[in-house]
Amino acid sequence: MTVFLVNAHAKPRSFNGALFRTAQDTLRAAGHAVAVSDLYAMKFDPVSDRRNFTSVKNPDFFKQQIEEMHATEVSGFAPGVEAELRKLEACDLMIWQFPLWWFGLPGILKGWADRVFAMGRTYGGERFYENGVFKGKRALLSLTTGGPEAVYQKGGWNGDIHAILRPIQRGILRFTGWDVLSPNIVYAPVRVSDEERQARLQAWAARLRAIESERAIEVGEY
Repeated sequence: MTVFLVNAHAKPRSFNGALFRTAQDTLRAAGHAVAVSDLYAMKFDPVSDRRNFTSVKNPDFFKQQIEEMHATEVSGFAPGVEAELRKLEACDLMIWQFPLWWFGLPGILKGWADRVFAMGRTYGGERFYENGVFKGKRALLSLTTGGPEAVYQKGGWNGDIHAILRPIQRGILRFTGWDVLSPNIVYAPVRVSDEERQARLQAWAARLRAIESERAIEVGEY
């Protein structure tokens, strides 16, 4: 199996960094091929504009989706975007590792999705949801929160974590055809002991060792 890991945390020594390294080490030890995009280390530019392309459809007015469709037809994506697209297309499983920021993705990861999930190449032409481009591939969100689990329940202070993740899991991943696995959520790692953090890393590694047999969550659950 080929796994694509996308990391969106600036500090390698963070708990997100530890989850990211654990995933790489565990999956490679299990014999899987692992591709990586460590966005901060890459200094990935999240700003989406004409730099996404080497081709030009309309030089007078920039509409990103039109330029994406044209670039799909003429192989006109900028090298950095094309490289990320090929990682998407080559993988069997994609994992995003990130801290939850403002109830969503960190800007660098959202910008990566804005640039890489290009119309024509990754969706469009009736290729959505169960008929999406990435049908048969699986995706998984691995994330940390600042607050404890209790505040991310229905009726809790921040509301249901699954409702928070819905725009990502359904609006980006399932929309483009991915089968979505249950998210790996570590609540408030900064607030727990080192022993508890180590236990969560071990649990993550154990899950990844059996990930090939894991089933996607039902669409109605997100």
